Amino acid sequence: MIRVLVVDDNPIIRSGLSGLLELEDDIAVVGQAGTGKDAVTRVGTERPDVVLMDVRMPVMDGIEATALVAERTRVLVLTYAEDVEIVGRAIQAGAKGYLVHGRFTPDELIAAITAVHDGGTHVSPAVAPMLFDLVRTGTPTATRSAPRHEHLTEREVEVMDLIVTGRSNADIAELLFLSEKTVKNHINRAYTKLGVGSRAEAMAAWLGTDDRETDHGR
Repeated sequence: MIRVLVVDDNPIIRSGLSGLLELEDDIAVVGQAGTGKDAVTRVGTERPDVVLMDVRMPVMDGIEATALVAERTRVLVLTYAEDVEIVGRAIQAGAKGYLVHGRFTPDELIAAITAVHDGGTHVSPAVAPMLFDLVRTGTPTATRSAPRHEHLTEREVEVMDLIVTGRSNADIAELLFLSEKTVKNHINRAYTKLGVGSRAEAMAAWLGTDDRETDHGR
């Protein structure tokens, strides 16, 4: 059984990832943390085998937290950041893996967790070419386009965050003090920007588990 700690400052992402992992017979989510500082504390109390670590978090970022826990557990960075400098800093801090939201399937996430747990490494294909160029020439290739959620409005982001928790349109309308028709309009626009056609595809894309080729320009 692989004991996993999920660390992300977005509670919706933490909940979604935890729910996904809890479907696996060989993985147990032993806790969640919303800051790097909390993650360091949780590693000491929960003793996870693998930590899924976000990078950009308040109080203490994921890179600093990784440096503090890498000798006690294995860290798999899971973030939207594709900047080669951040990838390099995370690996230097002790991370054994690096995945980019929106660029992996559920099976690939499980495979990465398993590889890191077993003493291996795993780097997302989205950033691997940059790392090779950095090692070979000292100059990274240009980073790929921004995360898929960049073009969504603040309200569309709020709606998507609620969708991945399993909320119905009526629930979302009540929580955001909107009409159901307005919620549906926000959902339809978000789906168009994400390039998805169903609630399941939207949830997968939002949680970074989309198994289709990403098209940021869509």
